[in-house]
Amino acid sequence: MALRDLPSPNHGPRAAAIDMLVVHYTGMRNATEALARLTSLDSAVSAHYLIDEDGTVWRLVPEERRAWHAGISFWRGRRDINSASIGIELVNPGHEFGYRAFPEAQLAALEVLARDILGRHAIPPHNVLGHSDVAPARKQDPGELFPWRRLALAGIGVWPGSPLPPAPREIRPVLGAIGYDPDVALAPTITAFQRHFRPIPCDGVPDEETRAMAAAIANLYRGV
Repeated sequence: MALRDLPSPNHGPRAAAIDMLVVHYTGMRNATEALARLTSLDSAVSAHYLIDEDGTVWRLVPEERRAWHAGISFWRGRRDINSASIGIELVNPGHEFGYRAFPEAQLAALEVLARDILGRHAIPPHNVLGHSDVAPARKQDPGELFPWRRLALAGIGVWPGSPLPPAPREIRPVLGAIGYDPDVALAPTITAFQRHFRPIPCDGVPDEETRAMAAAIANLYRGV
């Protein structure tokens, strides 16, 4: 894993211990634009790391500092996600500029970096998240092409086994038990869940498979 330092001025003190890892895509045309924005004082945004499509890892903010990557967000009762998380940006044009699959070199570097982070911080598997998980009304990243199952099989995050449990009739309380914001409208919350766990189709419809998958994930999270 090639690691380069490019300090960003956009960070502050943490108000909580680190127990979350949040994955993003940059949603910009290229790495040059993304790095410029994440290190510009005027942008007021940052992340701890950025991974280019060739696997190069840029370290932007020290992990002990609070980077500004999650924005208005929520997970499992908490709203200051930035204070409790490490943010990783993946270079990808995103849905606005030509969303595409994440290259192998980029994903391999992410696995190495994520395992390193998980080895140094008490981040439980159920707190390995996408930006859309913590901000479903505002964000789509890292999107439906991101291989969450691959990461879970590598020990980064969770994935249900089979068979799935019976589908509950109502999905809202199940999504709340997982950790999604109960105050966000149901359709974007379902879409965020589908992007993470059932991306085809990713339409915000609580069909039987989506409800069963949600029940399986809630069972994995129960008691944590």
